[in-house]
Amino acid sequence: MKNRFSIVKKFPIFVIISLILIAPGLVGLVTLPFGMNLFNMDVDFIGGTSMTFDIHEEVTSELSGTTIPNLVEEATGVAPSSVQKTGDDGEEVLIKCTKLDNTQQAAVIDAMQEQFGITDDDTLDFSDNNATISKEMQNTAILAAVVAVILMLIYITFRFELTSGLAAVTCLAHDLLVVLSAYVVFQIPFGTTFIAVALTILGYSINSSIIVFDRVRENRKFARRELFEDTVEKSLWQTVGRTINTSITTLLTVGMIFIFGVTSLRQFTLPMIIGIIAGAYSSLFLAGSLWAKYRGLLRKNQREKARAKVQQSKVKKEKAPEKEAIVEAEDKKESAETSEPVQKPAQVVTPKKVHKKNKKKKH
Repeated sequence: MKNRFSIVKKFPIFVIISLILIAPGLVGLVTLPFGMNLFNMDVDFIGGTSMTFDIHEEVTSELSGTTIPNLVEEATGVAPSSVQKTGDDGEEVLIKCTKLDNTQQAAVIDAMQEQFGITDDDTLDFSDNNATISKEMQNTAILAAVVAVILMLIYITFRFELTSGLAAVTCLAHDLLVVLSAYVVFQIPFGTTFIAVALTILGYSINSSIIVFDRVRENRKFARRELFEDTVEKSLWQTVGRTINTSITTLLTVGMIFIFGVTSLRQFTLPMIIGIIAGAYSSLFLAGSLWAKYRGLLRKNQREKARAKVQQSKVKKEKAPEKEAIVEAEDKKESAETSEPVQKPAQVVTPKKVHKKNKKKKH
């Protein structure tokens, strides 16, 4: 432990790094209601036109990544939001872009027929997605994420404590904002795949945080007198190997899909890769430290309340002797007044005088 840097003590550094990572996503999320759209919104969310063609040849990554998008943009002046490989034999292509008028749709058909030698029968579908339906999809996605986070908070609070639940929820928000930053920076089409990515990252990130929390709880049983921050520090270093190994194993699988997959899969796996890395980062460098910070704040408030009660009791105790002193003074005055008449007769000793007179008479 002496040769290792302190994760808990260097928490401010990790906070600065996190703020830099989440800045693009946070700005994009905050400015979205004000009409500034930094995301590459897909048809599923903002409405638009979907086109499906059978080109009678395999849709390679080169075709879906560069050839067809450039073709559509030259014909319509609008870059497609996504070009996906579909169909059982992989020879159908689904093109999504913002809503096109009839002239633009005809230009896309002509360009596709000229490029791939297809006919009107190979134009399988042309449809316009309603923005109202897309709004319902957004509300459903938000509701699903909120319900999932609330259930996780309840579960972690029941299993550990409220402060650990707040730390876990903070890490979840951090991971989602990092993923949103990836959508803004890399201009990944923001569509229905984001719902799957977000829910997957939520589950993956919370699992990594619970591993850390569970180790903290186990170590706390045998180190009651140890500072909570020291227990967290020790637990983090005990779980760092497991967290890194699990993340690398997952990244190998998702990375292979990203490397050898088509464009549509890359649009899903790229934010997944970033979310997995963000989840490992938050569970190691943020979760435990946040638990310690939240716990310290709660205990600090409790200590301040306890100190206030102690001070009040001290004030009462200080006032009590004053009252006792006043009562004692009054008692002394009363005793003095009652004792003076008794003391005067006690000073006259008549028997001695009588005894002297009797002596003189004898002489």
